[in-house]
Amino acid sequence: MFKGFREFVLRGNVIDLAVAFVVGAAFSTLVGAFSEALINPIVGIFLGGGIDVGQMTVRDQVIDITMMLNALITFIITLTVIYFIFVVPMNSYRKKTGQGAVDATPADVKLLTEIRDLLKQNHAP
Repeated sequence: MFKGFREFVLRGNVIDLAVAFVVGAAFSTLVGAFSEALINPIVGIFLGGGIDVGQMTVRDQVIDITMMLNALITFIITLTVIYFIFVVPMNSYRKKTGQGAVDATPADVKLLTEIRDLLKQNHAP
């Protein structure tokens, strides 16, 4: 039982996923602090400043536009950094090592293709 669990954990995908999760959580905290310390004040400057900057009240319900803009900007920054720091280098590494091509052909289609090719070879004049 423990041997199977150890093989599962050490297979590689679980470790990669755990590292990605931890890095993602740390990066999310970093971007959140960055947006709170820098982006919120900048948005507040452009929307007029004050305590209720970027908020609208409709029937006693507060709509916080600053929070929505901050979340959008944080999302875009996060995706951009993840793309350029993780995805681009990994794609170039996969191209260099020849791991970039993934065969998406289903197994049944491969089998039918092999059968077709064998039938052509046997009936060739």
